[in-house]
Amino acid sequence: MAEQLTGLADDRALLGRTSTAERVSDILRSRIAEGYFPPGTRLSEDSIGGALGVSRNTLREAFRLLTHERLLVHELNRGVFVRVLTVGDVEDIYRTRGLVECAVVRGLGEPPYALEGLAAAVTAGQLAAVENDWKSLGTANIHFHRELVALAGSARTDELMRSVFAELRLAFHLVDDPRRLHEPYLARNRQILQALQAGDRGEAERLLAVYLGDSLDRVVEVYRRRVAEGGQGLG
Repeated sequence: MAEQLTGLADDRALLGRTSTAERVSDILRSRIAEGYFPPGTRLSEDSIGGALGVSRNTLREAFRLLTHERLLVHELNRGVFVRVLTVGDVEDIYRTRGLVECAVVRGLGEPPYALEGLAAAVTAGQLAAVENDWKSLGTANIHFHRELVALAGSARTDELMRSVFAELRLAFHLVDDPRRLHEPYLARNRQILQALQAGDRGEAERLLAVYLGDSLDRVVEVYRRRVAEGGQGLG
């Protein structure tokens, strides 16, 4: 927990003078999406509130917002915990991703497209792979898809998918071999980027649909095995 709290203390400057529950929830959501708080982690009001320099009431409101987004759960007389997803949750996350991400690519219009963010995410993934940093590769992968969604130029779509991608990170935490999960998709991200650079959004959508289907199969396979082994909170 000490490492996570140190990171939160660094985020304190983001709050500025107008500290609000929404901004606190933004920070915590980002930290969950980046893998700092694994599923099942109990979030201490005193520790997190102290790291961020916010009141107990502000933090509780932030927790409430993230509970509404299905990232946290409140357990009576125990506290607030990062949620552990079920197989059904994972399937629903990927169903949502397929509907939104493929629709974004399909509706891009005529090229050229603003692909700098996608290219940067691919480069970050390549660097993480060279360093055998599979957690960072997973983060780069999520950033790639977040940038893909951003191509729609829709604040509402960005907001919708922000919590979906944070939930996705919770699913990744229970994958026992993150390299096996993430490394193959680095090449696929590059292929999607190249298709969009060539102005072929039809091919990009086809690649994306296959990608999402394969990724779903892999993650659900892991989850079902964990269920068979009696994994916590899975079902």
